[in-house]
Amino acid sequence: MAIATTSPTENIPPRLLLISVPRTASNLLLKILDIHNQSNVLTNQKGGYFFYDAFMTASRDGHINKSIDQWTDLEKAEVCNAFQQCLNTLEEYSAQAQRDNKVMFAKEHAFWLVNPAAMHSDSPSAKGDTFNRFRLSLPGTYGSEQHFSRNNQTVLPDEYLRTWRLAFLIRHPALAWPSMYRAMVKISKLGFLDDDGVKGASLSNMTLTWTRKLFDWCLEQPDEPTVPLVIDAHDVIHNPDSVLRFCEAAGLDTDAIQFEWGGENDRKKSDTWVPSDPTGMHQQTAHIMLSTLEASKGIVKDKAPAIVDIEAEAEKWRSEFGNEVAGLIEKAVWDAMPDYEHLRERRVRA
Repeated sequence: MAIATTSPTENIPPRLLLISVPRTASNLLLKILDIHNQSNVLTNQKGGYFFYDAFMTASRDGHINKSIDQWTDLEKAEVCNAFQQCLNTLEEYSAQAQRDNKVMFAKEHAFWLVNPAAMHSDSPSAKGDTFNRFRLSLPGTYGSEQHFSRNNQTVLPDEYLRTWRLAFLIRHPALAWPSMYRAMVKISKLGFLDDDGVKGASLSNMTLTWTRKLFDWCLEQPDEPTVPLVIDAHDVIHNPDSVLRFCEAAGLDTDAIQFEWGGENDRKKSDTWVPSDPTGMHQQTAHIMLSTLEASKGIVKDKAPAIVDIEAEAEKWRSEFGNEVAGLIEKAVWDAMPDYEHLRERRVRA
């Protein structure tokens, strides 16, 4: 399939890529921004997720929980093809946004963009030919060569990422990680994931490593005019002025912002998650991930306490999930805290 070309020049409207991780209130932020009704913005029906299918393909049968050396050639090819199709679709949308003179908006969880060979850096095949196995085909307008600097562990080369304005959404790991695990357990009951898949998909996403690397990558770019935008989910929920500043700095329409919603004409995003879903499984997954938002009439503030006591939360996890899973979550939380604090210090403030 040919990729639609999008010329990375100064004469085209900007492209905004919001990097998040699951359960960071990213869908709430988009609801507040009313992203689908911003007249100068183009995105897809999944709220900007273009690499969802690649992640689901890589999650099948616990692939992401295995060293890349344990993947068959067929599995590598399937995942690479899924990445390519996702990129093709993103480029088609970008070309349409360029024709319509609109801002192109995408939102991806950081892990979804990571080269599978980079997931297990201790593997003998983590670099070199195996890393290159997941390189994608790009239009010639991005140049004839692909370079991947140290902090770019994604499937998208530096030349491509430089054509996007990157922004970052974070949330305290002790709030995001257990919420993610609960959602994965519910999704597993639909048949998408087995028990190993739940742990693998959860733990693979329970990190801010990839977010931090992309943030640091932005700072290393010679032509980057400003520090990348960072917004904390706590501010999304409690500090509307921070959202206004983020919106303005991102080049979005502040007049479209809403803090209350609901009504007869307010359609559920999960109902239009995929245009064709014969089994209904993808739509049910969307219902699970969006259940709190779609049941609300506005911002639910009790899910974002001002003070988070990790040790006290860990006691709750042991009661809810058992010692093994609680221990994995707690370790993931503590491991993520340095990156969280680093990014939080650089967030947009009112």
